[in-house]
Amino acid sequence: MTKLIARFRKNESGATAIEYGLIAALIAVVIIGATTALGTNISEKFTEIATKIGAAKPQ
Repeated sequence: MTKLIARFRKNESGATAIEYGLIAALIAVVIIGATTALGTNISEKFTEIATKIGAAKPQ
């Protein structure tokens, strides 16, 4: 039993994969947050531009 526990403690092969998974999850959260914030601003700008174009009178 002691050998099994010692072998388990030395085995770190899955740690790197878990770290990469956590980094990928963090990046995904940042991208989603940025997209949400920028998406609202871009939508408002397009609405403003469309309103100005619609209000313009052709000559």
